[in-house]
Amino acid sequence: MKTVKEMSQAELAAHVQSHLREQGIEVVLSGGATVAIYSGGEYVSLDLDLVNVYFAKRRKIVEAMDGIGFSQEGRHFGHPDTGYFVEFPPGPLAIGESQVKEITEMTLETGMLRVISPTECVKDRLVQYYHWADLQCLEQACMVAAQNPIDLDEIESWSQLEGKLDAFNYIKGRLRKA
Repeated sequence: MKTVKEMSQAELAAHVQSHLREQGIEVVLSGGATVAIYSGGEYVSLDLDLVNVYFAKRRKIVEAMDGIGFSQEGRHFGHPDTGYFVEFPPGPLAIGESQVKEITEMTLETGMLRVISPTECVKDRLVQYYHWADLQCLEQACMVAAQNPIDLDEIESWSQLEGKLDAFNYIKGRLRKA
């Protein structure tokens, strides 16, 4: 098995997830790390947002993370052998007003990685574009769409639920071209 120092971001996430799962804590990777994974490293993120799906107690998470050499540093966890840090946003696993519909599982040398799907990743970035006009997040959504199959119909339906159908129609061509 690789050491923490040798692990890629995805491998580290799988390592942490596998350990937590053994402790009865279920998490799913979302946020910027998913963009990094789905963009083949074109986007760089130094954090791992592991959504605490079933609301495990913080004390239990702290104990589990300590068991693999991570220590709590404010709201996140660090490890002396990696520049990545881990955060545990509370559930539910949702994007905007909708629960995540699709989780992708990847088997890596370091364990099973459960991550939001490419379509969900695009929605995760678009919610920030829609509500805060974050153009960097729009670019990240396009990066993911360029390298992965995404369900534009699903994104359109979700955009309508978010009250952002006009915004979706404005950028749809960019996602399609990607």
